[in-house]
Amino acid sequence: MNANVLQGERQEWRRILHNGVPHWVRPDGEELVLGDGRRVIEADATYLPPCDPTKILCVHLNYPSRAIEFEVKMGSTPTYFQKPTTAMNSHRGLLLRPADCQYLNYEGEVAAIVGQPMRNVAPDDTWSYLAGFAAANDVGCHDYRDTDSGGMLRVKGMDGFCPVGPGIVRGVDIRESTLRTYLNGALVQQDAVADMTYGIDYMLADLCRHITLLPGDIVLTGTPANSRPMALGDVVEVDVGGIGRLTNTVAEIPSPAHAIGHQPTNSRQVRGVALGPASLRDELAQ
Repeated sequence: MNANVLQGERQEWRRILHNGVPHWVRPDGEELVLGDGRRVIEADATYLPPCDPTKILCVHLNYPSRAIEFEVKMGSTPTYFQKPTTAMNSHRGLLLRPADCQYLNYEGEVAAIVGQPMRNVAPDDTWSYLAGFAAANDVGCHDYRDTDSGGMLRVKGMDGFCPVGPGIVRGVDIRESTLRTYLNGALVQQDAVADMTYGIDYMLADLCRHITLLPGDIVLTGTPANSRPMALGDVVEVDVGGIGRLTNTVAEIPSPAHAIGHQPTNSRQVRGVALGPASLRDELAQ
């Protein structure tokens, strides 16, 4: 196990756009330090995603709290889906909800970011292949839950639906961290990383048996219970203990120009996932 990834001195790298040029920076209090020594005020920085993945791999279900919420059993092995790389977004980036949709959900997660090529790596050795960890939001537009089956291409794959950041952190034992999501300052999700059914090392080893993971690739490791829709103007924050807090704001974009293909729906299945199973029970009770 590489102690530099999970233990030792905490290190963090972020990426910003400064004077039209991308820069890697290190945080120092309320400032960010560029590689050439210049400093910028962190609050004024324009962030970029902290990595350029060739693929974004995501586990469907990993926290028992979410399985209990939906009254489903965890499988003996995990199942996965992919987000397109065009889903990448950054700290302080906007989460854009199409005007014809209403169920845009947050899903706070931990992102494991690959640092060197991985293929056929044993679970105990996976840590040494990682660049580090970041907070992430596996945003989903559940108006499209009635299509794409478990692939969730449109549900989870729209542009900007994978904010990650603010930076990549190493030197923190992620297994001791707590994941929390806040909506407009109110705590809405909380779970310990140690409560994951499938450990990060397990998932990385599982995926790289047949798929080469490349530097910059992201594995999203699951969300706890209580994913719910966000409204326009909402501020959502994903905080991972020792890693950092990712902040995004919800805004609206126009509906697609052409009404082709599957259209957004408001079915019981859509509401049951977006609002939680309790919402359906409330509907039946009325």
